[in-house]
Amino acid sequence: MLNDFTAQLIAEFKANDGRVGGPFENSRLLLLTTTGARTGQSRTAILGYYPDGDRVLVVGSAGGSPKHPDWYHNLLANPKVSIDLGLFDYPATAVVLRGTERDEVFARLVEADAGWGEYQKGTTRTIPVVALVQQPGPPAHGRGSFADALKTIHSAFRRELTLIRHEIATSGTLGAQLRINCLTVCQGLHYHHTGESTGLFPALVEQHPELADVIAVLQKEHDQIAVLLAELEQLVDTNVLDQVDELIAQLNAHLDREEAALLPYL
Repeated sequence: MLNDFTAQLIAEFKANDGRVGGPFENSRLLLLTTTGARTGQSRTAILGYYPDGDRVLVVGSAGGSPKHPDWYHNLLANPKVSIDLGLFDYPATAVVLRGTERDEVFARLVEADAGWGEYQKGTTRTIPVVALVQQPGPPAHGRGSFADALKTIHSAFRRELTLIRHEIATSGTLGAQLRINCLTVCQGLHYHHTGESTGLFPALVEQHPELADVIAVLQKEHDQIAVLLAELEQLVDTNVLDQVDELIAQLNAHLDREEAALLPYL
């Protein structure tokens, strides 16, 4: 049974494509739906998460409670779960991290948010860390047409870069988890732009030759953004915030141009 605060937060999440206000405004949140270990009914929890390459991580802190959260017991009984990131949803498999891997990942998350460490100090149980791995199959579900899907992907990149900028600006250091956040979005942009350059752009020019000039501009912007991504992936510049600001400015301008020029044809 959800308490009123959690129910309201989930409703706000669903109504705003994963965005919420208040103390969680600059947080990555997801809805984790598990199957009740005793009831067999669907149970949904709203949790913070961390990117980790091709998976995301959640922490079973339960606010430092002496007992594991219900959702953790549920996924132990049935690791097949559903993930809703607000803009995308997909089936996943929950993998509980064990031993050295759990300890190393937890230390990384404590570096990113010291609150996890305080929760661990306040309880005798080992706070679990769970990796949520997307199940093989079709791409994560967006909503609507191909044009809608492209806008959704663009929105996801805009949102993630905004969160990364906030994290860099407020942390003052580029910790291990923040580096992973940066590398994950850089890799995602690289794959997305490669797909457009090798698939979408040639197909549109073939069907609509009048788009050749604007697509040439978009491809040039892809090349310029690729240079920024390569620099950010190296993370050698001490002033990473300037690099991220430049990437955000160029990417937003590119995405705006792409949507204005191409969406009517999709």
